[in-house]
Amino acid sequence: MQEFTVVIVGAGPSGLAISACLTQNSISHIIFEKEDCCASLWRKNAYDRLNLHLASEFCYLPLMPHPPSGPTYLSKDQFLQYIDKYVEHFNIKPHYCHVVVSAEYDEVSKKWSIETKNIREDKSEKYISNYLVIASGENSEGYIPNVSGLGNFEGEVVHSKYYKSGSKYESKKVLVVGCGNSGMEIAYDLHNWGANPSIVIRSPFHVMTRELMHQGMRMVNYLPVSVVDTIVTFLAKLKYGDLSKYGIYRPKDGPLHLKNITGKSAVIDVGTIEKIKEGAIKVVPSNITRIEKKKVVFKNNIEEEFDVIVFATGYRSVVNKWFKDYKYAFNDKGFPKNPFPRHWKGDHGLYCAGLARRGLFGVKVDAESIVEDINQNINSNN
Repeated sequence: MQEFTVVIVGAGPSGLAISACLTQNSISHIIFEKEDCCASLWRKNAYDRLNLHLASEFCYLPLMPHPPSGPTYLSKDQFLQYIDKYVEHFNIKPHYCHVVVSAEYDEVSKKWSIETKNIREDKSEKYISNYLVIASGENSEGYIPNVSGLGNFEGEVVHSKYYKSGSKYESKKVLVVGCGNSGMEIAYDLHNWGANPSIVIRSPFHVMTRELMHQGMRMVNYLPVSVVDTIVTFLAKLKYGDLSKYGIYRPKDGPLHLKNITGKSAVIDVGTIEKIKEGAIKVVPSNITRIEKKKVVFKNNIEEEFDVIVFATGYRSVVNKWFKDYKYAFNDKGFPKNPFPRHWKGDHGLYCAGLARRGLFGVKVDAESIVEDINQNINSNN
C-alpha cells in the first residue's frame, strides 16, 4: 500500500493543473487516469472542427500562459500541443489505465483510502493519502434523455461525445437535439458536409460572436457584470436582429450573469445563425414525444423522418458511481455541494477541480485555490 500526500483522480486539464501546482510546492502526489493518455476527451472525443471559443488569454493552465505572439483562438490540435508541452515542462507522469474503483475516508487514521484497478496488468492496487482531489471532469458520461421508442429507432443514434465530422452523413437527414455550443456547431458542420440538418431548440439562449464575448470578458475587469451584459446584449441584437421568428429566444438575464449563476454559456456563433436564417438548417422548436421506426414525433404533432439523431444533450458526472464518501463534497448528481466560489473545497481534505462549468479559466482558478489551501494546511500542521 503506497502513500502520497495528495491523490488526484483524472489527467484532464484540471488534474494536470493540480499536479503542476503541487510540483511547484514540492508536495508528493500521484495522478490516476482511466484512459491511456492525458486530456482524453480532447484527443478522443472532440469533433474535428472544434476550436476554443474563448480567447487564449482565458484558456491557459497555471504557471504557463500562452505567448502573446500566438493565435487568439486555438484549434483543438494547437491546444493539445500546449497540453503536451505543459506535461513535459512540469514532468507530469500520470498513472494511465488506472481505474479508481473506490475511495473512502478513514475516520481513525484521518486519511483517504483509494483502490484502483490497473487495467494493463489486471490487478488491484491500494493507496493512502492525506488529501484527495477529484478532477475527473464534468464530461465523463454522455447523457441521452429517455425518449419513448428511441431503442427501436431504425437509423443511427450518436451522442455528441462520439461525433467527429459530418463527412459520413452527406445527403442524410440528421436531427440534432440540443442547442448549446456543441449542438449548434455540429448542425453547421453537418450542413457543410452536405447533410440536411434540423435542430431541436427547447430553451432560450444568448447568441454572441466570439469577438463580442472576448470584449465582454475583458470589460468585466472594469465594469459591473450587469453593465457589461447590457452592452453585449445590445450589440448582439444589432448583429443578429430579432431571432424569435426563427425559433430562437433570448433569456431575460444577461449572458455573463447566467454564466455566473448557472454555468450555462452563451452560444458562440460559428456561422449557424446565418444558415438558420437561410433555411439551410431547420429549427424544430419543440421536444420529442416519441419515435416510431425512423419517424420522430414532436410535441406540436409535427412528424418527420430522419436517418440520424445526434444528441448534444450534455454530460453527467460519474463520481458517485465509485466514490463512497462523496457526501463530503458532492451532491447526488456528482457535482460540488458548495456554491460558487467555494465549490472546490469539501471536508476532510477532499477537493474537486474543474466541476464548476467555468471552462479552462475556471480550471486554472480551481487548481490555484486547491493547492494554496493544501499548502497552508501542511504548513500549519508542521
